[in-house]
Amino acid sequence: MTGIFDQDLERNAANHAPLTPLSFIERTAEVYPQRLAIVHGSLRRSWTEVYRRCRQLASALSRSGVGKGDTVAAMLPNTPAMVEAHFGVPMAGAVLNALNTRLDAETIAFMLDHGEARVVLVDSEFAAVMQQALALRQRTEPLVVVDVADAVFGPGTAIGSVEYEDFLQQGDPDFAWQLPGDEWDAIALNYTSGTTGNPKGVVYHHRGAAINAISNILEWDMGKHPVYLWTLPMFHCNGWCFPWTIAARAGVNVCLRKVDPQAIFDAMRNHGVTHYCGAPIVHGLLVNAPDTQKQGVPTGIRAMVAGAAPPASMIEGMERMGFDLTHVYGLTEVYGPATVCAKDPQWDALDIGERARLNARQGVRYHLERDVRVLDASTMQPVPQDGETMGEIMFRGNIAMKGYLKNPKATQEAFAGGWFHSGDLAVMYPDGYMKIKDRSKDIIISGGENISSIEVEDVLYRHPAVLAAAVVAKPDSRWGETPCAFVELKAGVELTAQDVVAHCKQHLAGFKVPRAVVFGELPKTATGKIQKFELRRQAGSAEAIDV
Repeated sequence: MTGIFDQDLERNAANHAPLTPLSFIERTAEVYPQRLAIVHGSLRRSWTEVYRRCRQLASALSRSGVGKGDTVAAMLPNTPAMVEAHFGVPMAGAVLNALNTRLDAETIAFMLDHGEARVVLVDSEFAAVMQQALALRQRTEPLVVVDVADAVFGPGTAIGSVEYEDFLQQGDPDFAWQLPGDEWDAIALNYTSGTTGNPKGVVYHHRGAAINAISNILEWDMGKHPVYLWTLPMFHCNGWCFPWTIAARAGVNVCLRKVDPQAIFDAMRNHGVTHYCGAPIVHGLLVNAPDTQKQGVPTGIRAMVAGAAPPASMIEGMERMGFDLTHVYGLTEVYGPATVCAKDPQWDALDIGERARLNARQGVRYHLERDVRVLDASTMQPVPQDGETMGEIMFRGNIAMKGYLKNPKATQEAFAGGWFHSGDLAVMYPDGYMKIKDRSKDIIISGGENISSIEVEDVLYRHPAVLAAAVVAKPDSRWGETPCAFVELKAGVELTAQDVVAHCKQHLAGFKVPRAVVFGELPKTATGKIQKFELRRQAGSAEAIDV
């Protein structure tokens, strides 16, 4: 039965428009046309220029036959062209597939085929691997290759049919792009790591992209005109939606082709950087950089870290530099960060160890996420808020993918029971903050006892000589599994396996102490995540030690 508030009160163009981050750049170009939008080497562009170039890109794509639902891939580092692709591609109604620039040719070929890319933008640095990938494609449909030259990189090999600037000239800078017909329309395609089998294609919608971009602003209390340094790859969850966030705040995109401490500190000094994001490895590089590189760096810079919980040494090091660190948590399937360890001002009075413990939690839901819970996967009921009972982190609401491309089985499993299942095991504390204890596949079961690899890693990170650490299960004839620690040391420091074990014994129950310790550089993804699947493979041959 229709109620009185539905009678003759219909949705129309005057009272309803689909949510999309494309609206952000349109407004900023109107309100702040001459404000600086992009810094890259000697290049400077205003928001008017960037908006016109995005429309040119959309127009050129449309004239090339690209339309609604088509895929445009981008093999680009954090350059101006990558910023433009985040707006120009969806302005044409197409879907942006930002490719991980560190992937091998075979994986890239799979993604191009699986995503049915019609056009691919290729930075000169990655021409060789892309050329190999193109040769491995199975699809016979034509794929337009656009070469993207970058003066910061220098001369490179052209493998495409047209250069990016020439391609733009084929488009109209006043192109009359349209809002998506439905905010549920796809805006981006991002592939998961693919640690086992082929990677899964995660599909984002316009609504989720806009909402998470706004949530970034709210969580950081981000004022107008931030100066954002691109240390986080834009291919990773679309840079956690920050290309759209910075446009909404009429900020400055300070582009950076690769992570390098000297380049980062130089950019902070030269451009007045106010914000940046990254995996723990990025922040660790800055903390452990020589003091000479840090001289003159402005204080008050706001940093966001995701992935492994920031150890006390990192928090302390960031505070010494005068940086304000915010810990967030999320997955590709939830547009990057979707929870935040919102800081309580009362924590400031606590010692560094206690603050590190509190800040290591994954916290509470993002402002515009509907719900995040720690649920018992068998009953789908919340676990007690006792800080002890483990359940699975699950999401529901505005910041979740449409699903996995061409994979209905995986999509149905991911959304079973009306929640997105993260696969991360966590506990809930009395104050409503959650903390990950492990990935469901990373729990070590030793002699019937569950051991959280994250708990052991937290202890390893407390050692002043440890730069990075990871713990996985090692097969054991007696216990079934025992912890195996992989440790990457800081430069110029020496440590023995016995030293590591002695340190762990001070903080852990005996059965949780690693029975094997392996030193060396840890294998990492392009976004700085430690590749535990590779460590599991190595753990089978690691020698046990007497603990």
